[in-house]
This record gives sequence, C-alpha cells and structure tokens, in this order.
Amino acid sequence: MKFEPRIPNWRSYVPILDILGLYTRGQWHADLIAGLIVGVMTVPQAMAYAFLAGLPPQAGLYACLLPMLVYAVLGSSRHLVVGPVAVAALMVAAAIGDAQLIYNKAATEIAVILSLEVGVILLLLRLWQMGGLINLLSHPVISGFINAAAILIIFSQIPAFTGMPPKAGDPFDQLMWFVEHLDQMAALPVVIGLFCIGTIWFFQNQLVQTLRRFNVHIEAGHLYTRIGPLVALLLTAAVVWLFDLDKAFGLATVGHVPYGLPALTAPMFDLVLWTDLLDSAAMIAVVAYVESYSIATSIAAKEQTRINPNQELIALGVSNLGAAFTGAYPVAGSFSRTSVNYDAGARTPLSSVVCGVVILGSLLILTPLFAWLPAPALAVIVVLSVIRLIDLRSIGRHWRIYREDAITSVLTMVSVLVFGVETGLLAGVGLSIAFFIRSSSRPEVNVLGRVGDSEHFRSERRYEVKIVPYVVCVRIDENLYFANSNQIENKLMKLVHRRPDTRHLLMVFSSVNRLDVTGLEMLFRLNRNLDTRGITLSLAEVKGPVMEQLEATNLKDVLTGSVFLSTDVGMRALEWENQLREEHERSESNEFTGENHDQQTDPIDLKAP
Repeated sequence: MKFEPRIPNWRSYVPILDILGLYTRGQWHADLIAGLIVGVMTVPQAMAYAFLAGLPPQAGLYACLLPMLVYAVLGSSRHLVVGPVAVAALMVAAAIGDAQLIYNKAATEIAVILSLEVGVILLLLRLWQMGGLINLLSHPVISGFINAAAILIIFSQIPAFTGMPPKAGDPFDQLMWFVEHLDQMAALPVVIGLFCIGTIWFFQNQLVQTLRRFNVHIEAGHLYTRIGPLVALLLTAAVVWLFDLDKAFGLATVGHVPYGLPALTAPMFDLVLWTDLLDSAAMIAVVAYVESYSIATSIAAKEQTRINPNQELIALGVSNLGAAFTGAYPVAGSFSRTSVNYDAGARTPLSSVVCGVVILGSLLILTPLFAWLPAPALAVIVVLSVIRLIDLRSIGRHWRIYREDAITSVLTMVSVLVFGVETGLLAGVGLSIAFFIRSSSRPEVNVLGRVGDSEHFRSERRYEVKIVPYVVCVRIDENLYFANSNQIENKLMKLVHRRPDTRHLLMVFSSVNRLDVTGLEMLFRLNRNLDTRGITLSLAEVKGPVMEQLEATNLKDVLTGSVFLSTDVGMRALEWENQLREEHERSESNEFTGENHDQQTDPIDLKAP
C-alpha cells in the first residue's frame, strides 16, 4: 500500500527535493568549488565569532554543522549561508553577560537555551503567519543598528588586540580609558595582530599579481585569495607552539578544542532562567530573521527568483533548534559568506553541505593546532569581518530622501552605543513607529483641478489646472483613522471657510485604503457641519473594502451628496447640478422683477449629461 502524506503540498516545505530532482553534474562542480571556498573562509570566522560571543571556539564550529545542513534542506534561498554571525554573537554575549550576573551557569548552557528559544519563537511566528515581521524593522533602523553593532564589536576586540585589560562602559568611555592607559599596551599581541592584518591583506589584494610573476595565473575570486585568515591563524598558532609564547609572555590563546563531532544533548531546563532570557531571545530571533531575509532577497533579486518569508521562518527556526541540541548558539544568514558563496558560482544549497564537510574536516584534523591560536589573531578576523558593515554614507542618502529616516538611523545608532543592543534597537523601532504615526497624523490634503479638458485631476500646487469656484475637490492622501481624523476635518473646514462660494465638497478616496470607527464618525460629523452651511458632501473613487465599511453604516443614506465612481463623473455631475441651480435662481429672479413675462423661454432639460 502506497503511503500518502496527509500534509497538503508537503513538498513545498522541503525545497531541496525539487532542486535534487533537476540536479546536474555542472551544478555539482559549481557547488563543490563554492562550498570549498566558503568553508575555508568560515573556519576562522566561526571560531572568532564564538570568541566574540564569550564562548569556546568549538561552539562556532558546531554552529556550522547541523544548522547549515538543516537550512540547505528547508531554506527557500539557494545561496544563503547560515551559521554564526557577528551581530548575533554580540547580542548573545550581552545576554550571557547579564544572565551570568544573576545565575551561576556556564556560558555554553545559557547559549544553547537562547538557541532553543530563538528556534521556538521563529516557528511560532510561522505558525501565526507572521512572515511579514520583516516590515517591523525599517531599513534606517537596521542600518543604524548594524553601524552601532559593528562599532561595539570593534571596541570589544581592543583588549585582545592590545593585551590591555577590558574596560566596561560605552565605547566613548572605553576609548578615553584606552587612550589614558596606552602605557599598559603589550607589544606581542599588537605585533601578532599587525602580522595577521598584513597576511590577510596580501592574500586579498596582492596574491594574484605576485603569482603572475611566477607564471601562475589565477582569477581574483580564486580559492587561494580567500585563505588569508586561515593561513594567518595557522602561522601564528605554529609560532606560538614553537616558541611557547603563551607561557613565556602570557599570550592569551584559545586553549583546548575538543576533537570530533558535538554530542547531541538537550538544553537544561530552568524555568526562571528561561523566562529571563526570553526577551533577549525574542530580539535575537527578530534580528536574525530580518538580517537573513534581507540578505536572501538581495541575492534572489539578482537571480530573478523569490524568497518565501514563511518558509524562511521554518528553516531558521529548525536551524536554531539544531544549534541548541549540538552545543552551539543562535545562528542567522551571513552577509559576507553568502556574498562569497554567490560570487564563487554556487548554484544550489548543496554548496552549504560542502562547506559543512570542510568544517567537519577541521574538527577531525586541525583541533590540536587550534589550541595555540592567539587571541589577537581571532580579534583581527572579527574586526576585518565587521568593519565593512559600517555604512555611514547611508545617513547622508537618507537625509536627502527623507530626513526622518536619517534621524531614526542616527538615534538608533547612538541608543545602541549608549544604552546597549536590546534597548537601542527597541528605541529605534519605537522612534520609527512614532515618525510613522506623526506622518500619517498630518496627511496631505490636496485640492484638485482638471488638467485641460481631460478626465485627469491633479494637485493645484503642482500643476496648471482648472478650478471650479463653487466646488472644492480634495484628495486625502492617507487612511482615515484615529490618529488623523480630527486633523483632516479641521483642514477641510478651514478650506471651505476660505472659499465662501463653496457649494459642494468632493472628497476623492483614491488613496484611502482603510477606515476605522473614528474615521467614520468624522465623516458623519463633517457631513452635518457642512450641511449647516449649505454645502453638500460627496465622495468619489471609493475602493471596495472602504465601500463595504460605508455600507455597514447608514452614511450613504444621510450623505447630503452622492458617491461617484470617478472624480471626473463627480465633477461633471456637480457642475451640471450647479448650472441647473443658477438657471433656476435666475428664473426666480426674473419672475420676481416682472421681466420677460411674455417672452417664451426654452424649457430646462433636467437630465444631467
């Protein structure tokens, strides 16, 4: 008997199946090369990011195994590389630091709890169909947050790079303290750090030209140009081992790294600790999702493909659950590794599987050498990885386009630097929402006029249009709801007050997509107030959902005017009605003065055109 899954369209939840069904040898060759390149790049980054999170280096390597495999199977992006990232590591470090002040728990235990909670939160968001959460964090908020996070990460690596003791406080306090205590700087960590910087720079910028002198020709994106960080780590580790620099000079090193695969273990359960970590986990989950989705969509746009936001919640959620059960910490999509994966020619998610094999090989072969990795070398890799994330030029672009966005970006960045990651990010979100409410509560109310003899109507402030003196035609460029209803009503009443000849007010609803109860009450009140002045209220271009809301009330019955299909139809009807009214008034005036009683007049055609 053939088994039939009960989940409708279940294959859509496992995108890798459709990919494997059409997989070719050419794709495998491309994925193999890209996976090797990304794997070599990931090994030093993973250990460095674990170092940044306050965790042992193997936690970063573990975060590249099961999470990578899970995302390759479930992810909707063909190029996104999931694993340890700098921003998430910084947030994990902050959460671990706060928790360890209260609870006597190891950093690794707290990290796996965070991973589990992040995974559960992402899956709950998928269950609640909240893939649109991507819209919660605007680009200025993300830009300001990443700028500040990169600065915090760079400052956090100064002690390891200089051998100076760490200093608590915001970056401004840390910078002043380091400047005042330069005499405490150790020469050996600085020399190792500068050597690593030079090695990485040489491989990225000079290796191609150097090899050409020896008649060896490689392309700019070749695997050899990506191995600078790994070569720097291996060389410095070998020097530390040969000369016992850790014992002779007290140089900080990684220490023992366990050999082999991580053990599958369940996170410990402590209800109080889990509850206290929940807010940090929620923030990490949102940032991880937004960052990953943004990276995936930017690559998908180049390939003219689509990313499924709800499927990404599933893939990232299960990936973080995998991290929780393998001794890792929260993972997300990596901007740098994803870009390298795409540029290296990856065709499918199998490149991440190859990358995972490279990580596995390093755990099986290189762990003895990892013990002598110097902390300054890892600090350099962290700094060089995040320094490219700083984009202060975007603030100027935002200022030229929309100043509130520039203000949001700057204040988010300052808040993160001064008050911390979570508080600063929440402040940025709150500020962007406040600016949105402020903008929507001060909507544009444009007076429209006819463009020539056409059926088109445009704002009188921007176009040369024909205005009918006794008809005020206005377009409300915003939804009508509690935050702006009173302001709209006041603007309309002032407008008709400045035009005493007004007989009709025509409201164009082409930009109104939603009404709430407050907006509806405002329309009833506006209709009554205009009626007391002898002015009719009419509506035009009312959209279907808004019309359904109007029909749920008796507004159409009490409306002094009419509801027109288009602005052109409404204006022609009001103009014709006013023409009839003027002719009727002239007729009554002639009868009252006794003029032309015997003169035959043409009858008035009461049918509107």
